[in-house]
Amino acid sequence: MTHAPRRARTRVPWRPMARLTARRALHAVPVLLVVTFGVFAVAAASPFDPVRAYAGTAALGADQETLDRLRENLGVDRPFTARWWDWLTSALGGDLGQSAVMRQPVAEVIGERLLWSTLLCAVAFAAAVLLGTVLGVLAARRPGSLTDRAVTSAAYVLEAAPVFWIALLAVWLFALQLDVLPAGGLTDTGSDRVTFGGLTEHLILPAGVLAVSQLPWFTLYVRQGVGDALAEDPVRGARARGLSERTVLLGHALRSGLLPVLTLIGSRVPELITGALLVETVFSWPGIASATVEAATAVDFPLLAALTTLATAAVLAGNLLADLLYGLIDPRVKLEEM
Repeated sequence: MTHAPRRARTRVPWRPMARLTARRALHAVPVLLVVTFGVFAVAAASPFDPVRAYAGTAALGADQETLDRLRENLGVDRPFTARWWDWLTSALGGDLGQSAVMRQPVAEVIGERLLWSTLLCAVAFAAAVLLGTVLGVLAARRPGSLTDRAVTSAAYVLEAAPVFWIALLAVWLFALQLDVLPAGGLTDTGSDRVTFGGLTEHLILPAGVLAVSQLPWFTLYVRQGVGDALAEDPVRGARARGLSERTVLLGHALRSGLLPVLTLIGSRVPELITGALLVETVFSWPGIASATVEAATAVDFPLLAALTTLATAAVLAGNLLADLLYGLIDPRVKLEEM
């Protein structure tokens, strides 16, 4: 009795992945130090007065002595290098400091808003990748066809459109004209209770706009990658063996065509974060955007440094994820050399 040969199992290179992650973590340390130092330096050179921003309208009627006392209490007259070092040593101990503009610890400010920003970005990014893959494959099947020209033209138009313009257009169409979706916020007017149905309804427009702003790059990359893969000899050989077009497209061309998309993931993270800030502002989404704007205008050193560090870490993590996925899918890539 003969047995069919057992298919070799693909081994996941856990050790090279762990070593690559450790190397990138070590390289991230000086980057984060330079970024936080730069935040304090730029904030110190800002023309905004943090004392007047902290006091608000009360600063209009306050005398100079009161403002000087408040300035001393906030420590804004100290050299920015001293303020940076104090913040850094406290942050390493788990204390991110006190936000002057929010009147609460920085950790609480980020904790209250990070979940909603992460949800918005994750849903938008997943939708952009999935829809971009589908549209790219449809366009690559028959180059020069009506579908290809329509998808490519739409992608180039959306690529040139500012995200805030897309957001305002979406509000005008779906909220004001058609009245099918809420114009912004997390809950309905007069209600503070967050429900799954209400959250989904309020998430559609901001996540959809953010996804559309990222969609052109994924669509064009998939179209180019799958189109090139369809012209390669292995794919032509699969067609010559009589395999169905679906098997050739999904089983052979798509895998090779998705490799360039993996490198795109890391490079799109900064654009995703920037787009999310604009989208959150337009749709009054209770995420990191409003805190970032207020921290910048009020020169809130601790909050600015924490938010900038968080954004930088997200960019570095996106680049690491792209490299890990590339190494897993393409066996020709050696993680040890990345």
